[in-house]
Amino acid sequence: MLRDLQTEFAAALFDERPEMSARVRAGRFPAAQHLQVYRNNVVESLTGALRAVYPVVEKLVGDGFFRYAVHEYLRAHRPRSGNLHDFGDAFAGFLAGFAPAAELPYLPDVARLEWAWHQAFHAADAPAFDFARLGAVPAEQYATLRFVLHPSARLLASDFPVVRIFEINQEGYDGDASVDLAEGGVRALVIRRGLTVYVEALAAGEAELLTALAGQQPLGAAVQAALAAQPDFDLTGTLAEHLRRGTLVDFLAE
Repeated sequence: MLRDLQTEFAAALFDERPEMSARVRAGRFPAAQHLQVYRNNVVESLTGALRAVYPVVEKLVGDGFFRYAVHEYLRAHRPRSGNLHDFGDAFAGFLAGFAPAAELPYLPDVARLEWAWHQAFHAADAPAFDFARLGAVPAEQYATLRFVLHPSARLLASDFPVVRIFEINQEGYDGDASVDLAEGGVRALVIRRGLTVYVEALAAGEAELLTALAGQQPLGAAVQAALAAQPDFDLTGTLAEHLRRGTLVDFLAE
C-alpha cells in the first residue's frame, strides 16, 4: 500500500533501515546514497527550524553542541504536524534531561522562554478591549469578573535570571553583558503587542494576578493571590496598565 510505503520511507529518514534500500530504485547513485540525500535534507531543514526558534540557546552552547543536541532530540521527537512552526515544543524538556547540558542548569528555562516567544509571535490577534462594556458593569460585580488575556500571552517562572540572559544575547545588544546567576529567579510575561513580541519581568503581585486570571479565576480571587504574594501590590495601577497595553482583551461576567 502507498501509505505503508510512505510511512516506512519517512521512518527510514530518521533511522538507518537497510531494508528500505531494497525498495528504492537505484539511478545515478546507489539506493542507499539516494536515501542519504533525503535524510540529510530533512535533518538540515529541522535543524534550521530549531535554530530559528532557539537562537539564544544556540548562542549559549555554540553551533557544534547545538547540532549534536538537535541530532539527539530527533531520535525521540519526530515532527507530528504538517506545520513546521509546531516543531520543537519538547526541546526544553529534552534539554532538562540531556546529560551534556547538565552544567548549564538555566538552559532549559531559556529554551522555554524562547518557545514562549515563538508561540507569542505566531498567536492569533484579538480585538481591543471594550472599555465601554466594562464601564457598564456595576462596581459590586467587579470581583466576579473573569478577565481574558491576549491569545499571545505566555507566563513563565524560572529559578534563574533568564530574562536577563535572553536580553543580553539579542542581536545588536551592546550594553553590560554580565549575568549574576545568584540574583535569583524571575517571573515573566511574553506577549505580542502589535507586531512586536516583548519579554517583560513581572513583580510578584503582578505575576500572581496574571497567573490567576490566565487560570480563569475571578478578579476577587486573583487580587487575593496578588496581595498574598506582595502586600503593597498596586491593583488599580497594575490592572489599568494591562488593560491599556492590551494584555487583557476581554472579560466574562457571571
